[in-house]
Amino acid sequence: IRPDGGSYSLESIKNAIQEATGFAPGIECNVDESRQPQLYQIFVCVNTKGTNFIDCPVLPRGRCSSEVEFPAF
Repeated sequence: IRPDGGSYSLESIKNAIQEATGFAPGIECNVDESRQPQLYQIFVCVNTKGTNFIDCPVLPRGRCSSEVEFPAF
């Protein structure tokens, strides 16, 4: 999964992040100028010291579909 303008399943993005961190991320999407859903933000939560990942108490609700574009920077 790379920021190459390609489309990826939302589930594969979540799974890759969860495998790497051990915690499920929050993912927020928006739409590009063609009204196609694209990855906008990924949220992971940390403890108050900022030293460990934790389960997020609240996850954002983005406008993600099952497939999203990961735009190039």
